[in-house]
Amino acid sequence: MKAHILVVDDDTRITELLRRILAYEGYSVTIANSGHAALTQILERAADLIILDIMLPGIDGLEVARRLRTAGDNVPILMLTARDTIADRVTGLEVGADDYLVKPFAPEELLARVKALLRRNQAERQEVLRYADVELDTGTRIAHRGGREIELSPTEYELLSLFLRRPRQVLTRDIILDRVWGLDFAGSSNVMEVYIGYLRTKLEANGEPRLIHTIRGVGYVLKE
Repeated sequence: MKAHILVVDDDTRITELLRRILAYEGYSVTIANSGHAALTQILERAADLIILDIMLPGIDGLEVARRLRTAGDNVPILMLTARDTIADRVTGLEVGADDYLVKPFAPEELLARVKALLRRNQAERQEVLRYADVELDTGTRIAHRGGREIELSPTEYELLSLFLRRPRQVLTRDIILDRVWGLDFAGSSNVMEVYIGYLRTKLEANGEPRLIHTIRGVGYVLKE
């Protein structure tokens, strides 16, 4: 399946140039001309990569990147800007950009950076996370405990992935809510406890020892 790339820039000359370059290489391309439009489109259709201009009307590119990372979205971000100072580059990388390209750019360099980010992301997606006798294939999104296969709902997958990436580390309720449900989550107050209960039930279905432990008044930890 061809990768889907979201291009975010308020300059129509730039967006049309990028659309032509990327479409010629076989990528699926959509355009957003503001930070708000970009965040809306990401909710409607996940992107495999985002090319994001810093100078945008309303919500700028730095804030878009910051919101995505805070919500736990690890989509690769290639920051595109006319600014070429070290401070600007550092700021972009600190808020979560994966790479930085300064305007004007050569199409060959743009494509090289896009392909490198997509390759890196594909490798990460196919990672197998392990702790104790639990494995999670991030490509198939299927878990195993011992030799037993465990089917996970999307939310259960995100929860288990978060715990497996941070074994033996206490995760507060706020961290879990932010990473799994997003900062703007407005659901019921016990939704996290409900889903952790679901995940525990599946992990312990054959009487296996508990791995996700409650730290009363703080959060949860994955440990033997």
